[in-house]
Amino acid sequence: MARAVPLGEFEQVVLLAILRLSGNAYGVTVAREIAECTNRKVSIGALYTTLDRLEAKRLIAGRLADPTPERGGRSKRFFKVTPLGRASVIRAQQSYSNLLRGLGLIGADNG
Repeated sequence: MARAVPLGEFEQVVLLAILRLSGNAYGVTVAREIAECTNRKVSIGALYTTLDRLEAKRLIAGRLADPTPERGGRSKRFFKVTPLGRASVIRAQQSYSNLLRGLGLIGADNG
């Protein structure tokens, strides 16, 4: 397997939201999941820029669903995290955990 790819903070947030949505991840649901879990309002433009970048890095894979009349004949683009994306987000989260360990800021270290 290829080595994990370094990730920016927003890339991690997007990957984690896609993983949480397990199969129902498209632009609107990803933005909603991020907002609900982080209290962070996400610009759809910034989200799609990041989705395109993650897809170019082969960290996610997109697929078009069948067009629907409710969407004026347009297709939704669904995303899933690839094995490389999963390895990359795990590595990034482990790095954050290592940096936090012993600082007493969260979890078991907090007191």
